[in-house]
Amino acid sequence: MDLSDLKIFSAVVREGGVTRAAEHLHRVQSNVTTRIRQLEDDIGVSLFIREGKRLHLSPAGQVLLDYADRLLALADEARSAVQDPRPRGIFRLGAMESTAAVRLPGPVSEYHRRYPEVEFELRTGNPPMLSKAILAGELDAALVTLPIADALFEKVAVFEEEPVIVSAAGTPAIGQGNGNKEYFPKTIIAFEHGCPHRKRLEDWYALREQMPERTIELGSYHAMLGCVAAGMGVALLPKSVLTTFPESKRLRVHRLPPGENRADTYLIWRKGAGSPKIQALRDVLGEHRAGKRTR
Repeated sequence: MDLSDLKIFSAVVREGGVTRAAEHLHRVQSNVTTRIRQLEDDIGVSLFIREGKRLHLSPAGQVLLDYADRLLALADEARSAVQDPRPRGIFRLGAMESTAAVRLPGPVSEYHRRYPEVEFELRTGNPPMLSKAILAGELDAALVTLPIADALFEKVAVFEEEPVIVSAAGTPAIGQGNGNKEYFPKTIIAFEHGCPHRKRLEDWYALREQMPERTIELGSYHAMLGCVAAGMGVALLPKSVLTTFPESKRLRVHRLPPGENRADTYLIWRKGAGSPKIQALRDVLGEHRAGKRTR
């Protein structure tokens, strides 16, 4: 059974016979008759009670007609949906936790205002996790930092972040001093492996021929900042995250030198899998970014 069979069956019922159905569908009568017979053979029941050349819908045919009408209407709806240039439906978006918490509320609110037919589903994670989810068809797009496989994804830069190292208030300047007096905290606080900010902090230590002795893994920035404020270690994160922490006065912010003090966030999606929803998000994020620059 396929949609064309159901369309022919419905036409025979609505037009009152094979002859008018054939005219309506621009088919020859023998083709319509054959397709009806094939449909009956396929489902194993008679759809019509035949009295000479007259056809009367059988009880089984009446049941099928109801389903046929619904399936054909749904097919028309699906065809319209995929051809509709307006953003609509579920938008499965992934983002790093810092981006979701600090950068997304404004743009997503504007997106909802413009496109109320779109429903967001948000998933947070690190860039490798989110990239794999896109390739597995679990996400439509994600907000991540580089590196990203250019052969698999399309991308556009949407946010500029300044990564900073934070320690408890009152600690010495990190990585500064003379000789043995340089201060490098022995404990770092970070997300799990795969987090770009963790890697940046580990690289920062390695470039200075240092190595933290201990890593505390936590699952949220506020937990990390709380531990930092308590003097348990240092963390590296986007400076924008500090605006969400009520105890920021208990922290000391250590800015990184030029060349290490910028991290771009990209909107990525699978190559060839662009959609009106993704394009609309690109537009909103682009306007948001331009607005930030002009302030």
